[in-house]
Amino acid sequence: MPAPKVDEEAVYEEKRPSPATGNSSEDVTHDEHQPTRRASVAAKLRNPLIGMTDDEVLRDVDAFVDARGLSDKRDAFHKGALMARVQNRPQGYERISILSEEEKGWLRHEDQHRWSQPFMLYFLVVLCAGSAIVQGMDQTAVNGAQLYYFREFNLEGPENELLQGLINGAPYLCSALLGCWSNAPLNKFFGRRGTIFISCFISFVTGIWMGAANNWVNLLIARFALGFAVGAKSSTTPVYAAESAPKNIRGALTMMWQMWTAFGIMLGFVASVAFQNTTILGENTQWRWMLASTSIPPLIVMLQVYFCPESPRWYMEKGKWDKAFHACSRLRSHDIQAARDMYYAAKLLDVEAGEREGKSLWKEFFTVKRNRRAAQSSFFVMFMQQFCGVNVIAYYSTQIFQDAGFSLSNALLVSLGTGIVNWLFAIPAIYTIDTFGRRNLLLVGFPLMAVCLFWGGFSFLIGGPLNADGVQENVPASQLGSVAAAIFCFMAIYSPSEGPVPFTYSAEAFPLYIRDVGMSFATATCWGFNFIIAFSWPALRTAFTPTGAFCWYACWNLFGTVYCYFLLPETKALTLEELDTVFNVGNRPHAKYYTEKLPWYAGKYILRRDMMPIAPLYEFDEEPETRHNSVVADQPANPNTAPKMN
Repeated sequence: MPAPKVDEEAVYEEKRPSPATGNSSEDVTHDEHQPTRRASVAAKLRNPLIGMTDDEVLRDVDAFVDARGLSDKRDAFHKGALMARVQNRPQGYERISILSEEEKGWLRHEDQHRWSQPFMLYFLVVLCAGSAIVQGMDQTAVNGAQLYYFREFNLEGPENELLQGLINGAPYLCSALLGCWSNAPLNKFFGRRGTIFISCFISFVTGIWMGAANNWVNLLIARFALGFAVGAKSSTTPVYAAESAPKNIRGALTMMWQMWTAFGIMLGFVASVAFQNTTILGENTQWRWMLASTSIPPLIVMLQVYFCPESPRWYMEKGKWDKAFHACSRLRSHDIQAARDMYYAAKLLDVEAGEREGKSLWKEFFTVKRNRRAAQSSFFVMFMQQFCGVNVIAYYSTQIFQDAGFSLSNALLVSLGTGIVNWLFAIPAIYTIDTFGRRNLLLVGFPLMAVCLFWGGFSFLIGGPLNADGVQENVPASQLGSVAAAIFCFMAIYSPSEGPVPFTYSAEAFPLYIRDVGMSFATATCWGFNFIIAFSWPALRTAFTPTGAFCWYACWNLFGTVYCYFLLPETKALTLEELDTVFNVGNRPHAKYYTEKLPWYAGKYILRRDMMPIAPLYEFDEEPETRHNSVVADQPANPNTAPKMN
């Protein structure tokens, strides 16, 4: 994994000698005649202790612990606060004289063995992975089950296509309209653990309810109710992981949501294969076992959730400081690490509260150019996560493989293969998301997914045209293999590209003070278009034929390629201050820059010529690596320079 990004804004803070750290005058970054640059809000959101001297930090800590009933932890917070002040500087704690050698040894171990964490943190990771598995299994258990409940409820045939789509897509309609927006009140009143428990309880109940449904209306209502769980769980679990994890592994743990959701998607296919011959309750009742099996993972998560501590940040927002420290201590190896992270988070909350004060968040969301641009970009990546066509395969692959000529049993088995490929290729996404960049992953993924969908669509024509009954006769093995290979390749490309990008991109695109609103908007967009995909596929398949329907989504991937190239900004490894600059660039100058750069790409990568470098669209003070080195070396920064934009 890439090294954590250093807090570049910290080079602007004024440092003075302090007896607490033993720093000498050589550590001062500004001389006595040089004015100290005032830290921007974005810089303070990156480092809320910016601009404070060690003595000021210690005085602030005394007031902090006295006001919050933490006086018995004063020594731990003194040390933790000084560590927090320099935590973005490599081995910054080595200069803090009030730390004993044993305590410095703990911190060195933390730096060198970032995955050496307390048992409770790993227990929490398992909980979050289980919640993601619930999410994925809820999505794909319907893939095989629908073939049986359509028969039992007499919903087969073109005249019932919209009703078929409505039943399959009901959870995502509910999630977009209600589930995603219930996240905020649920978290406010019940906390992160409570919201996960409630959403898993809904998944547990609706799984049994769906399996016991006696008519399609009952099944439709049960699946609609499932949407309350889908929306709340997908919004809360990654936040819970991010707020509970230490900084040095936070990104990796948050990214695991995508990987374990893919694992749950695979389990949904496993359930379809496992119960395909289970007819204990009668003919065409296999679907009851497939859907009821989705109640097992949420039951396990429900039993596990209250053994985990609540998010320390949530306790702090509620003013329960003693519980916050206790929770943080269970998730860290030592009290000084818990104090460091808790104090740092508390100061960050103060800055965020100041930013929110007196502002209408929804008004800020739509009227501020920087926020509108972030919303537009988040909308695009969420929209394309659905219209790239992946969930057509997730929800309807068994039917698609039957259309290609597979028997039902083989279609279920090959569908399981798509789930396995999806999960296996989601694992590299933990690495690729922070190395190749969000925009580059999409620019590679979209055109390749388009090729796979064109390939899969035209593969349906290998065996010749359909007969009068809409069925191919004497389907050749080459058609079966070609359709399966195209879909497998599609899933292998999707998982490390468009798979992890949307939620990662949306989480970092918005300023912190409106991030809750932004993520609600982004997740509602995702599930809203998810519903459209699930609802429209049966009718689309009939109207366009499988070939035309595949080509339809292939064309959307081509659209995504063009839009991404001309209009989507990159967000990888940028600070909040840099993101403000990036998202303040409008669509027109962004598109103009990349239009003018097209001949340069053609000359360099197609004609293989030596091309003169083109000035970047955004120019900041220094490249990240340079700034990183300047922080390490404590070199003075130029207070008169500011990020520039070409």
